[in-house]
Amino acid sequence: MKKIKSYIYLFLLAMLLMTTTGCSESIMDEINKNTSNPPVSSVDARFQLTDAIMSMAFTTYGGAYAWHVASYTEQIFGDGNAQMMYAELRDPIVTAAPTTFNNEWNNTYHNLLNISQMITKCESGINSGQLDLLGMGQVLKVLGYEALTELHGDIPYSEALNDAIRNPKLDKQEEIYADLLKEIDKAIGNLNAAVEQNMVSVVKEDILYKGDMKKWLAFAYAVKSRLLLNGSARYRDNVKLALEAGEKALENGFEGAELSIFNGVDADNSWAAYFRSRHYSGSCSTVANLMEERNDPRLQIYADDIFETGIIYAPAGNSTLAATIDYVGAPAWVRNESAAIHLLSKASLRFILAECKARLGQDFKEDFKEGVKASFEDYLKSGKDYVTNGEVSLASFSAEDYIDALPGIDLKEVMVQKYLSQSRDEQIETYNDLRRLRAIGETYVEMKNPNNTSNGENRWPLSMPYGNSDVVSNPNVAAAFGSGNSAGYYIFTLPLWIFSN
Repeated sequence: MKKIKSYIYLFLLAMLLMTTTGCSESIMDEINKNTSNPPVSSVDARFQLTDAIMSMAFTTYGGAYAWHVASYTEQIFGDGNAQMMYAELRDPIVTAAPTTFNNEWNNTYHNLLNISQMITKCESGINSGQLDLLGMGQVLKVLGYEALTELHGDIPYSEALNDAIRNPKLDKQEEIYADLLKEIDKAIGNLNAAVEQNMVSVVKEDILYKGDMKKWLAFAYAVKSRLLLNGSARYRDNVKLALEAGEKALENGFEGAELSIFNGVDADNSWAAYFRSRHYSGSCSTVANLMEERNDPRLQIYADDIFETGIIYAPAGNSTLAATIDYVGAPAWVRNESAAIHLLSKASLRFILAECKARLGQDFKEDFKEGVKASFEDYLKSGKDYVTNGEVSLASFSAEDYIDALPGIDLKEVMVQKYLSQSRDEQIETYNDLRRLRAIGETYVEMKNPNNTSNGENRWPLSMPYGNSDVVSNPNVAAAFGSGNSAGYYIFTLPLWIFSN
């Protein structure tokens, strides 16, 4: 009997413990919830917008991609006896290294994850129905992937940002390009609807346009125009389509997409922050000589004697000057910590329209004039107050007089003026233009750096190397990057699909 009672007691005790454990787990689940760190899905997408815009401008379009590309396009002279000297000298080991753009590669994908979360919440989450925020996210998504594929070629796209896929495949650039055009059309549709419904889901978090959906709509059309023109080496009909999209941008009031929140106190322009830290951005003879040939007033700002050495610019690729520190002059705006960063400037859109019209046999003079005028304004706004030892001659900054003095205005002059305009901070798009034009057998701005070839081999990069984090962890990226002594050297021999025909 005693034994039976003992078994009963043990059974009851076990049941009690089981009940208590179940209760405790439930309670512990509640206790372990961190209410001050909620899941991403419960955070309003508008709070992610600010960082999405900032990262796109500061890191993707205004960071190391732009700094290095500016040397390749000869819009900046790389000096300082360090990383930009190697870019200027076209050192193949540095140029092709996966570590060169690893930060930008990683940060752009991190930002695209943030943007993807925004889009998901607007489509089926807590921001469902907010077409304005959805359209903004889609524009930013296109900007991010546009930069990655036009710089790197085939990239992780359809399987990227998926936690369930450890090693995403590389999508073909042709497929990515087609999908980005679809995505920008979705953005345009959503932004159109938002404008028609007077929808304003976000204001202060929108550091680009303060919730003005008409401006976002105009920007979306401008992005579409640029994307179409960049693909015109492959699809010649894109020229007409790019013109149509660009004119839609103007119809909706496009005045440029520039991030102008910098103040020089606790928020600095990326180029100025970089120059203050390292002094690696000099003025290059390729730009300066084009300006001198045209008696261009922008030269006063572009080639500033910052270090008071009398050397206001350096010949492209000069190894002696590339090794100097605090010696070669630089654009005055690299000292302007409050200067805006362009995602796509007013001048660039005007030059896109001018090029399209010139190719289609239409009158392009008005767009050309407006492009030059916008560039003059941008140079003055960003640099006139930072010129060393003297004031800029404002009287010389007459776009009308300047244009009248040009010996002729044709497609070549359109591309030269676009090149000079984008020397301010749109060097990535200049890099796209140079490769696109080469693909169709056209050269309007000749690259002068003697290091572009070495022992008969090309050393001017046709694309950028993949980021190291994926080269070492994703077999698909590693296979495309290569191995051994020739790893990464594909960037000197294989043109990207979009910039070939």
